[in-house]
Amino acid sequence: MLRMIAGILEPTEGTVSFDNLNYKNNEIEIKQQIAYLSGNTKIYDTLSTYELLKMCSEIYQVPNEKAEERIKELSKILKMDNFLHKKIANLSTGQTQRVNIARCLVHNPKYYILDEATTGLDIISSQIILDFIKQEKENNKTILYSTHYMEEAQNICDKVIMINKEEVIKTGTPEEIKKETKTTNLREAFFAMIGGVEDEE
Repeated sequence: MLRMIAGILEPTEGTVSFDNLNYKNNEIEIKQQIAYLSGNTKIYDTLSTYELLKMCSEIYQVPNEKAEERIKELSKILKMDNFLHKKIANLSTGQTQRVNIARCLVHNPKYYILDEATTGLDIISSQIILDFIKQEKENNKTILYSTHYMEEAQNICDKVIMINKEEVIKTGTPEEIKKETKTTNLREAFFAMIGGVEDEE
């Protein structure tokens, strides 16, 4: 689903639009406004963090002066100053993921599509990323955030869509979902709706 929203896969039916623009007629314009972080994206680990971000800036045709400002801004927000000029191959998993996020955002897009942004990360790197997402919300960015961590969804999301076995089972704000399911958190709410823990088939 995320790949279809990001314009990587074409849906077999239905349409995807941004600000009343569809991919068929406005693909380049839409993709210039999107940041898409895939859960399995690989990056050039022979480059330094700075070199990768500079390269991505050029791909998105960001003017050099604006690119330098944006790289400096992202480096500060995502706390990358200490490894900005280190080769990505020498970074930790958490540091590499912050670089991965930064390279998606170097062109300062309007829409963020983030897939499992904190999976497998240490608690510090996870918190840096979550704090960054909260800040970007305040900057009026639209963020579509996919996660299996209910605590994250409850903490950062304005609206939650719960999916189980490819079916939408609940939509609403975290508070609405908790109230309707008579639970105290989204994890309990999810299990209440599916009838408890089940073995995967």
